[in-house]
Amino acid sequence: MNSTFKVPTRNEVSPQNQAIFDNLEKAVGFVPNLFATYAHSENALKNYLDLSNAATSLKAKEKEAVNLAVSEVNQCQYCLSAHTAIAGMNGYTQEQILELRSGKASFDAKIDVLARLAKNITENRGATSPDVVSAFLAAGWTKENLIDTIVLVGDKTISNYLHRTTQVPVDFPVAKSLSLTA
Repeated sequence: MNSTFKVPTRNEVSPQNQAIFDNLEKAVGFVPNLFATYAHSENALKNYLDLSNAATSLKAKEKEAVNLAVSEVNQCQYCLSAHTAIAGMNGYTQEQILELRSGKASFDAKIDVLARLAKNITENRGATSPDVVSAFLAAGWTKENLIDTIVLVGDKTISNYLHRTTQVPVDFPVAKSLSLTA
C-alpha cells in the first residue's frame, strides 16, 4: 500500500506540536516521520510520548527486546527499522536483534523469557499462556515487570498500528525481513 498520509511539517501542526517537534529536533536530531504523523491530532503526539517515556521497571535494553518482538509479530516495518537501530545503540548485535525479533534470546536466559512473553502477549492479543507467565516469573522477573511489559506491548502496538494504517515513509535504515536473513 502506498502512503495515504502526508507527513506533516512543523508549519502544518499546532503550536503545541510545533514545540514538541522542536524538542525532538534537539533530542534526536530530527522528527521521526511516525512521531510527526501523530501530530495530525492536537493531543496524540504528546499523549503517546508521555506513555512511551513514562517510568517503568524495565531497563532500556529490556524495552528494546519487547519492542522488537512486538513489532515483528505486528509486522511493522517502521518500528522494526527504528528499534533495530535503537537496539544496536543499546548494545545488541545484529544477530541478537534478529533473534529478539523472532521472540527469543538464546544469548541471555532472562531476556529470553521476556522476549517470549512479549511475543506471546502480542500473538494472543493479551490471552497470554499461563506457562509463559510462569516461566517469566520463575526467571526472576516480578509482577511489576509483568505489568510494565504489558503496558510496553500496548505502547508499541499503538505505533505499529499507526504505521500499518498510514504507511508513512520509514526514515531509519530499513530492517530486512526475517525470511530474507535466514
